[in-house]
Amino acid sequence: MLSFLKNHPFAVEAFFESSLVLTFAIPKEQLQHLIPECLTLDTFNDKWAFIAIAMVQTKGLRPKGFPKFMGNDFFLIGYRIFVRYTNTAGKNLRGLYILKSETNKKKMELLGNIFTHYSYTTTDIIQTEVGNTKEIKSVQSNFNLKIDNAEREVLLPKNSPFADWKEARRFAGPLPFTFTYDSFTKRVLIIEGVRQNWIPKPVKVVDYSFSFLSLLNIENAVLANAFIINNIPYYWKKGKIEIWEK
Repeated sequence: MLSFLKNHPFAVEAFFESSLVLTFAIPKEQLQHLIPECLTLDTFNDKWAFIAIAMVQTKGLRPKGFPKFMGNDFFLIGYRIFVRYTNTAGKNLRGLYILKSETNKKKMELLGNIFTHYSYTTTDIIQTEVGNTKEIKSVQSNFNLKIDNAEREVLLPKNSPFADWKEARRFAGPLPFTFTYDSFTKRVLIIEGVRQNWIPKPVKVVDYSFSFLSLLNIENAVLANAFIINNIPYYWKKGKIEIWEK
């Protein structure tokens, strides 16, 4: 029964007050071993693969169709690899593979680990704003991020592999699908996300450090883009399962 519950047995909805996403370009050879056999890396110029770090302030997270007062507000952090999967119908799906999930509340950790395979942990989240500078950090998870919210033209991060923001937007997320794989049963769980009014705004990153990237023994990671999106209705459809065959 617990296994069944983890497979997203019902649709879930939430309101994203903000979603801040940083995408890091990494030589593809360094990420190949982190994804299951059913997935392939979603690459750029056949050189770069990508890890996205998403920081999302959610409001009213609840089963879809439930009244808003039954929802819960959480801060969520997801570390995801951009991937592709060819389903049994032969369609090439573009999506994400979850490496790590964090939240600021124990309740979300509990519910998230009952109804998903994302292995949530609870951590401290500290947010401060001084002038145009916003800082998000965690002592427990050992990360720190500073962004500049000033209204002006934002340049691509230094050394980004992208030529312009239009090109960078293709690797900004959220991608339509998220995949989980059981190597023993060869079952692929496919979760489809649906959003409205998704208009990412480039944001200037002043400074950052994420110890999780170091724990993966990743070298030569380059900040490729950074976007923020505000006030977005979002929901995830009920999970679909299919058997993967080579």
